[in-house]
Amino acid sequence: MSDRPTVDAIDTAVYTVPTDAPEADGTLAWDRTTLVLVTVRSGSTTGLGYTYAPAATVQVVRELLAGTVTGLPVLDVPRANERMCRAVRNAGQPGVAAQATAAVDIALWDLKARLLGLPLVDLLGAARDDVPVYGSGGFTTYDAERQDRQLRGWAEDEGIPRVKIKIGESWGGRETRDLERVARARQSVGDAAELYVDANGGYTGGQAARIGDALADQDVTWFEEPVSSDHLTLLADLRGRLPMDVTAGEYGYTLPYFEHMLAAGAVDCLQADVTRCGGITVWLRVAALAHARGIDVSGHCAPHAHAHAAAAVPNLRHLEWFHDHVRIERLFFDGVLDPGDGSITPGADGAPGLGLTLVEERAGPYRVA
Repeated sequence: MSDRPTVDAIDTAVYTVPTDAPEADGTLAWDRTTLVLVTVRSGSTTGLGYTYAPAATVQVVRELLAGTVTGLPVLDVPRANERMCRAVRNAGQPGVAAQATAAVDIALWDLKARLLGLPLVDLLGAARDDVPVYGSGGFTTYDAERQDRQLRGWAEDEGIPRVKIKIGESWGGRETRDLERVARARQSVGDAAELYVDANGGYTGGQAARIGDALADQDVTWFEEPVSSDHLTLLADLRGRLPMDVTAGEYGYTLPYFEHMLAAGAVDCLQADVTRCGGITVWLRVAALAHARGIDVSGHCAPHAHAHAAAAVPNLRHLEWFHDHVRIERLFFDGVLDPGDGSITPGADGAPGLGLTLVEERAGPYRVA
């Protein structure tokens, strides 16, 4: 057993990338995005993982996780994940600690697949060849022209037949503008494309019910976080009342969170984020929990961190092709995927692991730590 490859070293880097325009959703505004990169080395082979999280994530990796994982067998990723989850319990597992765990876990899976010379989807075992995606952006800060240009770019230029915009502006304070923007979105993509909306928990229950009725008039089929995902009973009530799918889950950081959401009957589709929930190891378990209840899963953001795992689950609905993250991943990495005809095909080129290579010349100018 002594010749089994072990984790030799873990390193981190932090990059902050300005957005290409001011952005906001129903509850938050931002003008830059931070990516925390983790690399895990065994011998001469290195795996990479990442999360979109505060720079403080690095401190968790260095102080709580690196020593926990170093020396463990590379092939035993679930063992490493369990050790990491235990190591951050006292510090508080949800939040930054879970994101740090996720980045290391993703890097470990990438490393394992690289050592075995396999695309990660082949190591996990594919349930599908193609992973459907949906275009996601439509920020509340966009004017009509910018929103139209973005949505048409997805639907017409890239052939993505599913698009999503943000609503719930100013914590639900601009309902009229929300509905005007939804109507314009429908005009932009026509009747053939699926239209989704995301309120990021900005509405009250009464508002969400009222808005939901109006959304049905525009054939909106996906209402994401109409109210805060902390309110599972209210989500379940809205799910029973509204004609479109009610979805949530992006703020899930632990496996029990998703079990509670599913047990409450709160969603028609469970959104889990591989860069938040503890990594690929936990994301696959979340998908299995949902599958046991006949519920689909959708990968939240960070599309290239999700792609291979998404192809490995039978109950995947789609993956979020989020504007900010697609832009950064295309800038930073070689090996990114093309959503031709609305789907991506991870592993098709035979590249090992996630198939991504960090291009230092392009990423370096944005490095802050």
